Amino acid sequence: MRIASYNIRKAVGLDWRRDADRIVDVLCEIDADVVVLQEADRRVGTRGGVLPLDRLETELGYIMTDVSLRPLSHGWHGNAILVRSSFTDFVPGRIELPVMEPRGAISVELKKPHLEVIGVHLGLTPGMRRKQLLTLRKVLEERHHPVLLAGDFNERNSKRLPFDPPATIVSPGLTFHASGPTAALDRFVLGPGLRAVSAHVHHSSLAKRASDHLPIVIEIAFTETA
Repeated sequence: MRIASYNIRKAVGLDWRRDADRIVDVLCEIDADVVVLQEADRRVGTRGGVLPLDRLETELGYIMTDVSLRPLSHGWHGNAILVRSSFTDFVPGRIELPVMEPRGAISVELKKPHLEVIGVHLGLTPGMRRKQLLTLRKVLEERHHPVLLAGDFNERNSKRLPFDPPATIVSPGLTFHASGPTAALDRFVLGPGLRAVSAHVHHSSLAKRASDHLPIVIEIAFTETA
């Protein structure tokens, strides 16, 4: 399976234009089975979503999983997950995290294959981020099926992530700032039953303009323990 994570900065590119079609074009380049998004909603007002859902469904075959609490939002605290329409049996959910600002995590549990993907966008302060990471570690430990975390961890140093074997931290590379990346803020964490086949940062010319983060992509396989 191919899974992608992308902080789309509310579809505002480096030219400071909001152009959601550019985001869709980048997702078309990646062609993932599941896409985890951060900042998919506007931050103020109605917190309306920024993506053209009709185009995502008709051209790319994606369904936006329903986790929103506001009628115009695409996600929860800006976190959203797209899945291919071929996944007909899945359960979306929200995961409460300790917060000082609107942050959280969302999930989708696919039934075939049995996999839970959790999308995260963590806090800016080290202390709060640590609390959020410990909450996510507990979630990972309590699950009895394969789990993959993906998102913007807002952490430059992988050694500060409190995930121990059998969990695996995968940092595909530098993702921020898209104009000249110097920090690996976006990562994957694979729980037991999963292994990384390959992982990379998507460096297309369009991706370098569409947001201030570059997307990350991972190919995963299920191990015998799954």
